[in-house]
Amino acid sequence: MAKKEKIIVLTGGGTAGHIMPNLALVDELKQHFDKIYYIGSNGMEKEIIEKTDIPFYQINATKFVRKISFKTFLIPFKLLKSISEAKKILKKLHPDVIFSKGGFVSVPVCIAGKKLKIKVVSHESDLSMGLANKIILHYANAMCTSFKETSLKNKKCIYTGSPIRKSIFNGNKQNVLNKANFNSQKSTVLFMGGSLGAKAINDVVFNNIDELTKRYNVLHITGKSDKNIKKQGYYKVNFTNDIQDFFACSDICVTRSGANTIFELASLKKPMLLIPLPKGNSRGDQVENAENFKKHNIANVLPQSNLNLTNLIYEIEKTLKDKEKLYKNMQNLHFESANERIIKVILNQL
Repeated sequence: MAKKEKIIVLTGGGTAGHIMPNLALVDELKQHFDKIYYIGSNGMEKEIIEKTDIPFYQINATKFVRKISFKTFLIPFKLLKSISEAKKILKKLHPDVIFSKGGFVSVPVCIAGKKLKIKVVSHESDLSMGLANKIILHYANAMCTSFKETSLKNKKCIYTGSPIRKSIFNGNKQNVLNKANFNSQKSTVLFMGGSLGAKAINDVVFNNIDELTKRYNVLHITGKSDKNIKKQGYYKVNFTNDIQDFFACSDICVTRSGANTIFELASLKKPMLLIPLPKGNSRGDQVENAENFKKHNIANVLPQSNLNLTNLIYEIEKTLKDKEKLYKNMQNLHFESANERIIKVILNQL
């Protein structure tokens, strides 16, 4: 009798934060599963996953809107349709387990999985749970968490840490230095704002580029931007597939506080100055993430409401001065073991 294939379905989408952590686990998953599939929507996940060797299956997904409107009343009907679509795909694929990284596309997949008696494991990246994962928690067998504090809120939650891409440990700073004409006597500061960019961070760099380049080598990952600045000591890209080289080249990183980015930086023991997306622009998850890292003395924080050149330079100088302390505190927390812990939770469901 032939041995039964082990199959896993990955799901999650909307932003890179719901997609890249899934891909961070693929090498380890291939050691335990014969087949890996991905279910997502016609969004960023489709574009990213179709460039890999993982077969992609598409369903419609609806965003859950908190404000009452006509669209709100349509959500249950759209969700039922999405669950039906996910069910058909899951019946075809016969997975042993579903691993979800959240985002609204993952909700119908996890609900369909539960209805078909397929084991479901989800992962919450942020300190507080997003709406999609609050719903998924009811259908999941287990939920991994990036923050220890999050795992204490429900018996299904297990602290694992955040999935980390192995590629980030293989950065070659020379690849960036070959393109950027930097002064080796200056500290190099990397400014970035996540997969969609960050207007507030971009603007403070663009508007003060003369003063910043007097003091530092400036690396800048902008996201979508038409701004074209040619200046000694400044190197800009909109996007990069080689983020590890930029991390390796920088002394500190000034960034938003999306969970995946800050845990990758913590795994690299890279000092951070966090400028979280304010509450009101989001549900406040980045503010909570940043304050947690600050509480554990592994990052410095500058609220966006206080973001100006004077405060920015003060906090950069403070972070450069605190480099050794921040490095030592990050070294004690073993962020890089998260993948093994997540895989263990998934395999425990088989």
